[in-house]
Amino acid sequence: MSATTRVLLGLAAGALAGLALATWTPDWAARAADVAQPIGHLWLNALQMTVVPLVLALVVVGVNTASDAAASGRIARRTLVAIIAVLALGAAVAALLAPPLLALFPHDPALGAALNGAGAHVPITAAPGWASWFEGIVPSNALMAAAQSAMLPLVVFALCLGFALTQLQPSRRALLVEFFQAIADAMIAIVRWVLWLAPLGVFALILAVCARAGLGMVRALGVYVLTEILLYLAVTALMLPVAVLWGGERLRRFVVALAPAQAVAASTQSSLASLPAMLESAERRLGYPTQVTALALPMAVSLCRLTSPVQYIASACFIAWASGIHLGPAQLAAGAALAVVISLGSVGLPGQVTFMATNLPVAQAMGVPLAPLGLMLAVDTLPDVFATLGNVTADLTVTSVVARQSRRDAATDAPRAPEAVDRP
Repeated sequence: MSATTRVLLGLAAGALAGLALATWTPDWAARAADVAQPIGHLWLNALQMTVVPLVLALVVVGVNTASDAAASGRIARRTLVAIIAVLALGAAVAALLAPPLLALFPHDPALGAALNGAGAHVPITAAPGWASWFEGIVPSNALMAAAQSAMLPLVVFALCLGFALTQLQPSRRALLVEFFQAIADAMIAIVRWVLWLAPLGVFALILAVCARAGLGMVRALGVYVLTEILLYLAVTALMLPVAVLWGGERLRRFVVALAPAQAVAASTQSSLASLPAMLESAERRLGYPTQVTALALPMAVSLCRLTSPVQYIASACFIAWASGIHLGPAQLAAGAALAVVISLGSVGLPGQVTFMATNLPVAQAMGVPLAPLGLMLAVDTLPDVFATLGNVTADLTVTSVVARQSRRDAATDAPRAPEAVDRP
């Protein structure tokens, strides 16, 4: 039985148990929730304890990996710039669309209290002003930022440290990068141990919430999945005008070339498995140079996961909506910027490890409660097919941008034909 199936079974069992208790024995439901909630929070705390060292290590290693890629040639540098631009666009669109999209659904005031404890009122947090947010970007004390789980200043410090390592001698740089990679690998091992207990943790969390809020949490999880799907479709569609305006493609030709790769993506839910189909479409149907597709497409498949920052923003906005918290422009901007960095730094993280290691920092930076993440982990794989479609579309869009720039370079660098000499 797969880990995802085990977690979904734990979610279903906990929800049914909580709803049954709430319906037939409300007094016992409250007692059961009081017993189950600490168990779920203990499991969630075990996941949270790895976040700070894991994010620090991933960002440092990611900066150095990106630096090596950019140093390998002009095509690689342009691919990296296009990837960052596409990810930033996706995160910005998610930050703009997610709050008004969630506002279309009715909000249950009891749900926020159930998510954060029985009878507890969830306060509406005031959004920090731009001046306060700007002052907090750079930490005055990196250790204090880590101790307080202040993710945005911690990531800024990690970025500075990562770029500083690129200035060291190769031998010393390699030693430190290997050290941070070892820290990341150790944290991932701990997360895997904790995720082995995910069915129990999710069971306890959903039982406590359903015993207090009834069907409200089940409906809310449905809203979360639907919101993710709509945002994935929105950013996927957004890639078409990007390919036309920035990549110089004709819309009809690009859509037709996308179809084979998207068919593979929908059936396999894997961008890597779609790579052969993307290569064929890029070279045969779109006519991109082989030297571009051979480098840009594999880089895009590895780094350009368009729907990842969208998902991080959607998760945090959903928690804010469920908890009755208003997110201001500063919080959304901080979350969007951090989502792009986390997405680039978390390349290679497996399965459910990715969800907790990437969503926790963004949720913390946006100032929303973290307890619902344990429940959202169980259902996050449901819209995977739409996420893969978006990622594959973004990969070919990035390649179109790089191919257009490479064609311009070829036209500029081509030797001029010798002028004809008039003879008498």
